[in-house]
Amino acid sequence: MDHFIYRDGQLHAEDVPLAEIAAEVGTPFYCYSTATLTRHYRLFDEALAGMDHLVCYAMKAASNQAILRTLGDLGAGMDVVSGGEYLRARAAGVPGDRIVFSGVGKTRDEMQTALAGGIRQFNVESEPEMQVLSAVAKDMGKMAPITIRVNPDVDAKTHAKIATGKSENKFGIPISRAREVYALAASLPGLKVIGIDVHIGSQITELEPYRLAYEKVAELTEMLRAEGHEIKRLDLGGGLGIPYERSNEAPPLPTEYGALIKDTLGHLGCEIEIEPGRLVAGNAGIMVSKVIYVKSGEDREFLILDGAMNDLIRPAMYDAHHDIIPVAEPAAGVEQQPYDIVGPVCESGDTFAKQRMMAPLATGDLVAFRSAGAYGAVMSSEYNTRPLIPEVLVHEHQFAVIRPRPTFDEMINRDTIPPWL
Repeated sequence: MDHFIYRDGQLHAEDVPLAEIAAEVGTPFYCYSTATLTRHYRLFDEALAGMDHLVCYAMKAASNQAILRTLGDLGAGMDVVSGGEYLRARAAGVPGDRIVFSGVGKTRDEMQTALAGGIRQFNVESEPEMQVLSAVAKDMGKMAPITIRVNPDVDAKTHAKIATGKSENKFGIPISRAREVYALAASLPGLKVIGIDVHIGSQITELEPYRLAYEKVAELTEMLRAEGHEIKRLDLGGGLGIPYERSNEAPPLPTEYGALIKDTLGHLGCEIEIEPGRLVAGNAGIMVSKVIYVKSGEDREFLILDGAMNDLIRPAMYDAHHDIIPVAEPAAGVEQQPYDIVGPVCESGDTFAKQRMMAPLATGDLVAFRSAGAYGAVMSSEYNTRPLIPEVLVHEHQFAVIRPRPTFDEMINRDTIPPWL
């Protein structure tokens, strides 16, 4: 469910007509719904009711400070994967004891930043990282709380580029080596082992891979406890998928996911952390773009938009589907026609959809890309010297620009020409 609906023939974000935002800020732009962000966070929080838990939003999905502040004020923690994300979360008002630091390549500087500013835990992914973190913490006179990410060798049945829990993936340590790695962690002076971390992928649309992974985690928990390790927290990652195509069967609900966690891990008495990102932000955001031209090709019609692959890269990078709908609601019964929907970047890959059935559109018409809130703005770039597009947050009848579009002068003046030129 989201809060982007037609009213009186116009697509609205909550109580704001999208055409009104377009007239003020220009196109293309991203637009997020506070009501949808709030609803999706609360679904996860309520799904784990009765268990000691923290929902840590995976902020790599959408990291604007306004989004982080919205979720943080609801009680969310944050899952960060870089020093920059850590500082962004802190700037948005999230306390350090609600921030989890994940990622395979944490640097000494990033470790120091998080230890100095406060951290809930590091999700450690290798023995070399563990040794470096111990040395950094010891030098600072601190103890670094850690979980160790185990790789359960479970196929999440998702796109190969976003699978993280198979043996060939770069993430975590093989679960078969967990006992010796935990023994090493316990021997290092700057570390305090507090739990286990697992994450198997993104855009997961079945519960069975989670069940297989969590059953392995439950078995490992009991084994490590028997060997004297304090395992009081289980970080279960995120990855639950969203329905990008409205005609397809919906992925499992957070309530079903929560029930699975309780069924497989509830008997252990551990605090549970989950790290949803896509399901919180994905359907809470859209990208609005304008038709520049309708071009007739040899055997097809092209809709050329002012939005491009640098603004929303998922279709080019993952062959991802986004529903694309007119902002002005088509008349009932209007005959649709196929379009190739493309952007203006000089790449054949700058194609959002091929032979997509749409109501007839003309130059100047607005379209909205649904389910663009996750991995949209955060993966955008200034390729072709195209400005990053604005982000807008809606709250009921109000809207605010939360990231402005830079001017060309601002972009160009970031370059520095050396003195010998």
